[in-house]
Amino acid sequence: MRMAVENLHEAEDSELLNELANGNRTAFDLLYNRHWKMVFDAAYKRVESVDDAKDIAQEVFVQLWQRRTKSPIKQIKSYLFVAARNGVFKHFEQSNKFVSNADAAHEEQDPIHADQHLLYKEFVESFAQLVATLPPQQQQIFKMRFEQDMSSQEIAEALGISPKTVRNLLGRSLATLRASLFTFFVVGYYLSSLR
Repeated sequence: MRMAVENLHEAEDSELLNELANGNRTAFDLLYNRHWKMVFDAAYKRVESVDDAKDIAQEVFVQLWQRRTKSPIKQIKSYLFVAARNGVFKHFEQSNKFVSNADAAHEEQDPIHADQHLLYKEFVESFAQLVATLPPQQQQIFKMRFEQDMSSQEIAEALGISPKTVRNLLGRSLATLRASLFTFFVVGYYLSSLR
């Protein structure tokens, strides 16, 4: 049973998501108005272009509407942060494809640039593998903080733990990753000196 329109304006996000799942356009409009700026800011922080950030934010909400009847969304802010981040990655991927096609001949003649690109790719893959070695709860909190851009307070509320526990687990994760990255760089430097 649908909520009355006047009640929707005071509804919690979770109630609006339930209405959205039933195809309620007013519920969608309210979620859009409440969260559009947050999504735009998350995208703009990474792409630093007003037009690109607007396009990404628009696409995020188009996807939200399109998936309204699929698996239910539990945390709208988390969902939107992840969707914005994915939109940014997609934007960079499309931009890089264009650049790499235009500069393909140049890169073949510039082995240093190609080497840097390969090293960066290896670093990103190694970092993802390092994150995957963290204990499950630390891994989850690390991703919520640095991939979904959630605050310690938001993570604590989402997981039902204290903000202090979140900060402690983040500290442990960062210490572990820092030590592993140091080893990665030392080994990388040693191997590059053997070339």
